[in-house]
Amino acid sequence: MIRALYSAASGMQAETLNIDVIANNLANINTTGFKKSRVEFQDLIYQSIREPGAKSTISTEVPTGIQVGLGVKPVAVSRVFSQGNFKHTGNALDAVIEGEGFFQVTNPDGTICFTRSGSFSKDSTGRIVTSDGYPMEPAITIPADALTVTMGNDGTISITRPGETTPTEVGTMQLAKFINPAGLKSLGKNLFLNTASSGDPIQGTAGLEGFGTIAQGFQEMSNVDIVEELVGMITAQRSYETNARAIKASDEMLNRAINLGR
Repeated sequence: MIRALYSAASGMQAETLNIDVIANNLANINTTGFKKSRVEFQDLIYQSIREPGAKSTISTEVPTGIQVGLGVKPVAVSRVFSQGNFKHTGNALDAVIEGEGFFQVTNPDGTICFTRSGSFSKDSTGRIVTSDGYPMEPAITIPADALTVTMGNDGTISITRPGETTPTEVGTMQLAKFINPAGLKSLGKNLFLNTASSGDPIQGTAGLEGFGTIAQGFQEMSNVDIVEELVGMITAQRSYETNARAIKASDEMLNRAINLGR
C-alpha cells in the first residue's frame, strides 16, 4: 500500500509535466517555425521480492518471480523537427526551407544561433535581420536603392537597381544542419543553440549535400497538430485522475488496516 502511494504520486507528477509540454505546444500553434515537443517516460527501479529463475526446490526453479515497480519518471522532452505547413505572405524577405536545414543568425553577444523561422526584415542599415533585429549569418545587406529583391532556390539574393536590367547578386544564405537536431538547446524567440548532444553545425548551400531549398515569400508555420495535442491532453488528464484514485484506494486500504484493532 505504501508502494502504491509513491508510485501513483510519481505518475501524477509525470502527467503534470506532460500537460505543461502540451500546453506550450498549443500556445505556439501560430508561432512561425515552431517545433512541437513531446515527453518521454521511463519506469523506475523494481523491488524484487522473488527473483526470476530462483530455485524453488533442488530440481525446479521459479519461472517469473515477483517484481514490483516503483513508479514512473520523465526522462526527456524532445523536439519534433517535422516540416510545418507553408503560408504565403508575399513579403520578398520571407523565406522557408523546403527540407532539412536551419537559417543562421547572430545574437547580440556574437553567438551564432539557428532558426526555422524565415520571417526576415531590413534594419536601418539595410541588413537582413529577424523580428528581434538579429542579423543573418553571413550578413547580407540590401542597398537602399534596390527596387526588387529575389531569392533563388539555392539562397542566392539578387536585387535590381533603377536603370539596370541585369540583377546584381548581394549575397547567399548559408544553411546549417545537425546530426542530432533533437539535441539543440531552445533559447526562445524561435532560436536554437548547438550543444554537445546536437553536434557542431554542418554548414552548406541550399539544395546541395542534403540541404533543403529556399522558397521566397512564404513562412513555415508551427508543426503542432491541434487534434493530436487535444487527444494527448485528455489522455494525460485521465491518467492523472486514475493515479489520484489509486492514491485514494491505497489510503482507504491503509486506513482499514490501521483500524483493524479498534
